[in-house]
Amino acid sequence: MPIASINPATGETIKTFEALTSAQIEQKLSLAVKAFRDERKTSFADRAQRMMKAADILERDKDKFAHLMTLEMGKPYKAAVAEAVKCTTACRYYAEHAEKILSDEIIETGAKKSFIRYRPIGPILAVMPWNYPFWQVIRFAAPALMAGNVGLLKHASNVPQCALAIEQLYLEAGFPPGCFQSLLIGSQQVDAILNDPRVVAATLTGSEQAGIEVGVAAAKRIKKVVLELGGSDPFIVMPSADLNAAVATGVDARTLNNGQSCIAAKRFIVHESIASDFEKKFVERMKNLRIGDPFDDKTELGPLATASAVKDLDADVQKTVKAGAKLLTGGHPLDQPGNFYAPTVLTNIPKESPAYREEFFGPVASLFRVNNIDEAIALANDSRFGLGASAWTNNDAERERFINELESGMVFINKMVASDPRVPFGGVKASGHGRELAMNGIREFMNIKTVWIE
Repeated sequence: MPIASINPATGETIKTFEALTSAQIEQKLSLAVKAFRDERKTSFADRAQRMMKAADILERDKDKFAHLMTLEMGKPYKAAVAEAVKCTTACRYYAEHAEKILSDEIIETGAKKSFIRYRPIGPILAVMPWNYPFWQVIRFAAPALMAGNVGLLKHASNVPQCALAIEQLYLEAGFPPGCFQSLLIGSQQVDAILNDPRVVAATLTGSEQAGIEVGVAAAKRIKKVVLELGGSDPFIVMPSADLNAAVATGVDARTLNNGQSCIAAKRFIVHESIASDFEKKFVERMKNLRIGDPFDDKTELGPLATASAVKDLDADVQKTVKAGAKLLTGGHPLDQPGNFYAPTVLTNIPKESPAYREEFFGPVASLFRVNNIDEAIALANDSRFGLGASAWTNNDAERERFINELESGMVFINKMVASDPRVPFGGVKASGHGRELAMNGIREFMNIKTVWIE
């Protein structure tokens, strides 16, 4: 895939970039090592001052950053502004809490003194996706830099201007050159960087296949890796739920980021006693979504990021319908310039079809009916993915069963799944391993060092 900004709303190529040469990559790796040698000796107070400055810049220039996001990957402009603002919360959270999270932990052993000390490990490669071009990067960079590590970003090839803007952000905030660098490279260049002994670990957010490739490459070199991969998140609605709230939130959860989110609700599992009402209201809201120019504040659903994404999504929808599913609305690309796909709802979905097993990255919802909570949990867990789950109920016993029995890294009750710097983010099964954010996220790339003084 060429490194280029292509407006997904129009198909226009805005700007193209040449991939770094081997010599240029070598220069950046050398600079990263030099930066780490100095940065690991700095105080938390110094790093926090810079990270707070980064948050201030994100807030000050949120409109500029939002414009880049919408231009390169098509998310509604108001959502892009919100993403830039959200990035400030991660920067400020780690600026305020990193020192406490990484302070020495005293362990009573009978020794004169014994404790755990957390130390940074070095340059970390971050392979990041296009769907949240700032948030995905900042939620890695903020904890990594506050810990004293340095970052090397291989961003998605369709958001190069966002990648360069984030590097400039940290430079302007006062982080020395080499602390955070964006590498404009193709995916075929990642393996050589992972093979370099100066790169000590990797983190990837992306597809299941990309996670397998980077995970295997890191394992071959005995390097730590955190993987946040795909999701086919269930959205379960029980009779005691507030039906109108569940419908409204469900549509938002499916069409968030134009339907291109790992934690978007994708499989709607509804109790038979309320399924007809839910279906009617849900389909009506999907039909009435305002589709169009993502820079228009009234737009609720913008384009998919690439033309190939539209083609792949439509192929899976057609396979699902051919297998016997019923199409309630949508089910086709829109006949207009840009990468637009009609909001789509499927039901009566066969097990053998893509909508039952695969992650649909776009505004396509799958509706299922169940007779009881046992069926709901069994269906929710009948997936190789396990990222997030949303369950709607006002019954305490049902709530506890969902919390305990749903096979996912995150369970949200009466709320759509979301990321927040204060709580861990990540999944189980084919959705990956390791955690981002909160205490868990910053400790993933630390040397957890045991100290024993006799």
